[in-house]
Amino acid sequence: MIQPVRPDPKPIADAAASDRPALAAWHAGWAVAAALLALGGRWMGGVDGPVFYGVLAMVVPGLTGLGLLRRDGAAERMTLLGVWGLAALLTASLSGGLTGPLAGFVFLPLAAGIALGGPRPVQAAALAVGLAALAGLFSAWLAPPASHLPGLAAISALLTAGAAALAVRLSWRQREIRLAAAEGETARLETLLAAQPGLTLVLEPSGRVVAAYGAPPAALPVDPLFEHGLVAAVHAPDRPRLLDAIERALAGQDGAALFAPRAALDRRVQLILRRLDDPAPVPGPPRLIAQAFDATAQYARELGLEIARQEAETREAGKTRFLANMSHELRTPLNAVLGFSDIMRQRIFGPLPDRYGEYAENIHQAGGHLLDLINDVLDVTKIEAERYALTLERFDAREVVSAAMALVRVNADDKRVSLSGVLGNDPVEVSADKRALKQIALNLLSNAVKFTPPGGAVTVTVEAIGPYLEIVVADTGVGIAPEDVRRLGRPFEQAGEIEQRRQGTGLGLSLVRAFAELHGGRMSIDSTLGEGTAVTVRLPVAMVARAPAPEGGAEIIRMPVKSGG
Repeated sequence: MIQPVRPDPKPIADAAASDRPALAAWHAGWAVAAALLALGGRWMGGVDGPVFYGVLAMVVPGLTGLGLLRRDGAAERMTLLGVWGLAALLTASLSGGLTGPLAGFVFLPLAAGIALGGPRPVQAAALAVGLAALAGLFSAWLAPPASHLPGLAAISALLTAGAAALAVRLSWRQREIRLAAAEGETARLETLLAAQPGLTLVLEPSGRVVAAYGAPPAALPVDPLFEHGLVAAVHAPDRPRLLDAIERALAGQDGAALFAPRAALDRRVQLILRRLDDPAPVPGPPRLIAQAFDATAQYARELGLEIARQEAETREAGKTRFLANMSHELRTPLNAVLGFSDIMRQRIFGPLPDRYGEYAENIHQAGGHLLDLINDVLDVTKIEAERYALTLERFDAREVVSAAMALVRVNADDKRVSLSGVLGNDPVEVSADKRALKQIALNLLSNAVKFTPPGGAVTVTVEAIGPYLEIVVADTGVGIAPEDVRRLGRPFEQAGEIEQRRQGTGLGLSLVRAFAELHGGRMSIDSTLGEGTAVTVRLPVAMVARAPAPEGGAEIIRMPVKSGG
């Protein structure tokens, strides 16, 4: 995100603080002048009574202004201006205001406001002058001045005029200091921006470049940008992307665009834009600040990664096609091996020596195992290639699970593993792929029997829970370590020791998980090492039974009553 560059207020504040000694000297000079006027007038005669105290009142703000040497700020200056206003009001009340001998002192708050600088002090000072003038008129109406002192009136007017002239000169000096500080800060910011590694641009919404700082990318020279604008320097197909980024930036969001410069189509420039929110906005449409970087190397890396990804996907698709083709090619001779070995072990064409019969049995078992493996590989490749289509039909899930139990019961009996099912008495109607569901049950039962030691037990439970079919296969086998549970379900992932891994290929649970996800369900494993494993498959395929319609009429559907209405 690009933040708009704002000037550092510290140099300007330091420049404003540099007028503190001059302001203090101005106040000190006024305090001395007012004190000399009061004492001289008293000594020479003619200045006594309320007029004398009126002159002394004007000494107070001058002495108060000496505090600027120690502490200065906007609040302190406004407080000092308030002291000037009170002193002028008191002097005007004591001397008759604009009709008295100290009429010039009524305007001293305005001179002080000019010396303190800024529009607020001047406005406050004008208000103080008005109040002092009204107070003088009111006091003159109540009690006219006892004597007219034209000499004192002239001196007060001259002192006020001199103080005002010095205040104006001091105000000009303050303005010059602030302008010099602002120019120095602007130059510092421009130097800082010029040293940036990228190109910083100030743009109008149309794309016209107002200012440019920093080092431009090699493919984006600055001079044509000022002459023709940024949009003209962008390759035509990339201009909509740039205009969209400008619209987002004008809306207050961060805009970014990657484009090819028209002068170098083989390079790329990354542009980041944001609206320039200036505290003192220039009249007219809002402006944008943008940073441009040479993104050719980054674009080349991303393009290389995209090409590598496409190549990897192509290789993966080729591997999938190869496995599918090879599996089909292997099934044909395997069927012949299984058929001829089955004829030999059944001795259909005559007796065989026992050893040959044993060999035929081994050939038949090995061929059957290899055929199961090829079928699993075929299913995995179809699922990974997203070519496996479910054939949905309505059936009783208990029948499929019972058929799978019958297929593994022989192995369970040979290993002396107890195999039992909790299938319920009522039908469990589902709408699912019958072959996939049978494969799920068969794989889970085969794994459970395979990894359960003699004397153990395997239990399969089938039930419908609302719209879900839940199949749970639990065993008292060796169990699975927690770190292995997280891996299982991916193709060719296995758990346990080497001897256990030799008993399978790692495709069984991956097929169970894949078939479950194809049905919109999921598979979960709960296992304790050394105690057993329970695998749960939950599928949203159960047919929810509806109550029969009442005799002689339509079905009555009761709608729930909403509370509060």
